[in-house]
Amino acid sequence: MLIPIGDDDRHLSSPAVLTYLLIGANLLVFFLLQQGGASNAFTYGYSVIPYELTNNVDLVTPQGLSAAEPNITVDQAPGPTPIYLTVLSSMFMHGGYLHLFGNLLYLWIFGDNIEHRFGRGAFLLLYFASGIAGTIVQVALAPDSVIPNLGASGAISGVMGAYLMLFPRNRVQALFFFIVVSVPAVLVIGLWIVMQIFEGFGSLGSAGLTGGVAYGAHVGGFFAGAILATVMRRVIKEERASVLKVVSVPKRRRGRG
Repeated sequence: MLIPIGDDDRHLSSPAVLTYLLIGANLLVFFLLQQGGASNAFTYGYSVIPYELTNNVDLVTPQGLSAAEPNITVDQAPGPTPIYLTVLSSMFMHGGYLHLFGNLLYLWIFGDNIEHRFGRGAFLLLYFASGIAGTIVQVALAPDSVIPNLGASGAISGVMGAYLMLFPRNRVQALFFFIVVSVPAVLVIGLWIVMQIFEGFGSLGSAGLTGGVAYGAHVGGFFAGAILATVMRRVIKEERASVLKVVSVPKRRRGRG
């Protein structure tokens, strides 16, 4: 397995401020609000619960369990109002140190290139749209699940999808067992998404029944990011072409009075 640890970003002419801010926001949420994973109340309350989204109900109110709850087998906690806000809040939460480190490592490696290519506004749009798309796919796979879903994986998968479309030949440094190798991004990211799809199909029968990797969020976010990057690149090319287009206007001759 190839684990990316860096890439060739010598062409970047400005710091990726937004990428660093997103990394900082994820760290703040994990260590301050989730208390390093120790705050179960915040983690359970602000994670995505598929059943809550598909039924527009918070399973737990400040007064206790909702009357509309199914047979709950895992801990729950009151969430935000409206409950759909968990789609955004869950994107800044993580299930543990390894989950946090892996996601932020990938965001640090791949995010700066996308931010530099598209600009901060478009990059932020792609990031959140990919995260939302990943959540939609994961919820669709197990709409009645009461297992909490959390993490920036869908959004960061979208960043990886965009990177694959924009920089397929860029060199990525990756760990192959204990050896650092330099390989094209298309190989590293391509193998990663193939594995996500393969593992996702293998877990379809148990999706939403137990905790684990949200493969649906990874795959959904990845393809959302790839599609958005393709559209954005085309729009940018058209805008640049219109700006560079020269309209020849003949000079007017001055009349003699």
